[in-house]
Amino acid sequence: TPSNLRVGGEPVPGLRVNENGGIWVPQRPRPRRNRKNQGLRDMCAENIVTPANFIYPLFIHTKDYVEEISSMPDCYRHSVESAMREVQEAYNLGVRSVIIFPKIPDELKTNTADECFNPNGLVPDVIKRIKSKFPEISVWTDVALDPYSDQGHDGIVGSDSRGDGGKARILNDETIEQLCRQAVCQARAGADVVAPSDMMDGRIGAIRDALDAHGFTDVSIVSYTAKYASAYYGPFRDALDSAPRESSKAPRNKKTYQMNPANSKEALIEAHLDLAEGADMLMVKPGLPYLDIVKLLSDNTDLPISVYHVSGEYAMMKAAAARGWLNEKETVLETMLCFKRAGANAILTYYAKQAAQWMNE
Repeated sequence: TPSNLRVGGEPVPGLRVNENGGIWVPQRPRPRRNRKNQGLRDMCAENIVTPANFIYPLFIHTKDYVEEISSMPDCYRHSVESAMREVQEAYNLGVRSVIIFPKIPDELKTNTADECFNPNGLVPDVIKRIKSKFPEISVWTDVALDPYSDQGHDGIVGSDSRGDGGKARILNDETIEQLCRQAVCQARAGADVVAPSDMMDGRIGAIRDALDAHGFTDVSIVSYTAKYASAYYGPFRDALDSAPRESSKAPRNKKTYQMNPANSKEALIEAHLDLAEGADMLMVKPGLPYLDIVKLLSDNTDLPISVYHVSGEYAMMKAAAARGWLNEKETVLETMLCFKRAGANAILTYYAKQAAQWMNE
């Protein structure tokens, strides 16, 4: 029934009275008509997120029990057996991709991070187990030296003092040699996707050539194209003990290789290089504070885009929800939709399993 409601007071210029005696704004297009009920809202939705869009990150360690991560509620360092259960649960909810992040014992860490390409190491073992039991799951791996480094850097630390602030440099080309060995080791174990997160110049082309030369032409490369030197990574570094060490001769930050948060055009430079070097997908990290970069890369490249909803973003949501300041479910699902709307095809998030549960309700 048309509204006949009349609000008292003086007439408002520009408004009219309809034939039923009600107030009428003479407006033909009314976008609200496509939002008036759930059926229409669903029909007209421009973006939809499903569990298949998620990449579920798993922290693993060599211990035979599960450890809580205090700065990341509901996230754990998993034993190998526990990680397998997590993969099963995620798969049952529709998540089809997982990424492995290892916490390596200190006694195995060195500046050159040789443990990263040990064929009998933790990561190859977990890859083989997952692919054996869940062949449909796409296993992603992190390609970087910091979990294996006694310096806490993504690359090999040099012995000179020619770097930032008179500190030692992070050696670019020497690091890439190790990254190639790491990627090939992961591919041999059965990795479907290798994801270089180190931000060394030229590493995508070198890794592509190394994989192809060893017959792994079907292994995908997802490049951390625009990985910013962000303050949002703190809880992750707690989880893996991968922060730059005080004892290192290199700077206590990663600003000489990760991108400056002030820059956006620089992300296009990185994207075009990665495209030319053979990347299959581009990643932006962090996520919510960098939605403009997600949109920028989506609009200016033809490759799929992934986004990393990082540990600091996750921890803030968990903290606000625990205090009753946010509705966790609604906030998380809205956030995932925002990533998709900005142009992300894949979303790496610690909420992957929980969000998938909510989507399945």
